[in-house]
Amino acid sequence: MDVPILYLGDTDLRSAAAYLAGLIQARDWAFDYVPSDRAASPELFDVPRQLYILSDYPAKHLNPSLQRTMLDQIRQGAGLLMIGGWESFHGVGGDWDATLVSEALPVEIGDRDDRIHFDQPALLRPCIAHPMLDDLPWETRPPGIGGLNRFRPRTDGTVLLEVQQFSVRAEDGEFQFVPFARDDVLVVGRYGRGRTAALATDVAPHWVGGLVDWGFERYAAQATGAEAIEVGSDYARFFQQLLAWTGRLEAH
Repeated sequence: MDVPILYLGDTDLRSAAAYLAGLIQARDWAFDYVPSDRAASPELFDVPRQLYILSDYPAKHLNPSLQRTMLDQIRQGAGLLMIGGWESFHGVGGDWDATLVSEALPVEIGDRDDRIHFDQPALLRPCIAHPMLDDLPWETRPPGIGGLNRFRPRTDGTVLLEVQQFSVRAEDGEFQFVPFARDDVLVVGRYGRGRTAALATDVAPHWVGGLVDWGFERYAAQATGAEAIEVGSDYARFFQQLLAWTGRLEAH
């Protein structure tokens, strides 16, 4: 398969899309890209894919006919990943609820603004073991995020990650952390023979929060035509494992 990934959204390659595009190209996975403000052309869906990525890409730019074509490929074994953002899930302008794509995702999308912003610590933690989460320091260095789209897992979806929110105050010079709410962050499932995944938070600032710098080592990458990025090594590993599992992509 010459171009296994179709990536739609995250503004453009000179801004937010540089993050995921850089991580994709660093693994030598070929991809086609469509910016958030451009409607997808039918020709892009004539090519067999292994993975479709929708991230900050409004539903109005992917007409029902192309959604059907994409879902036909997913039923036959391609992967589908939606990543959070203001134009993901419902968001503000995403409007993916009640679309054909929404029926394939492993989560239920609400019919109103689902954006949640964290102004105090919100830390990720795994719910179960999964290959997507392997070899990462979830217990010793849990990363934080800055926001998400709130959704509900479907009954046949599997929750892999959740976020724990903390209320923090200073008393006698010491910070007191009190846990007070949780939300599901990463849910996986199946649609026919295809794997599906819904990540509630973002891959790029600002909602990605401290997750973008997760890891002691720095990881530099740059996709063709995109801005260069420098991120944490564990952030890079997590997103590359997310893509590899969902799209059954070969390791390079």
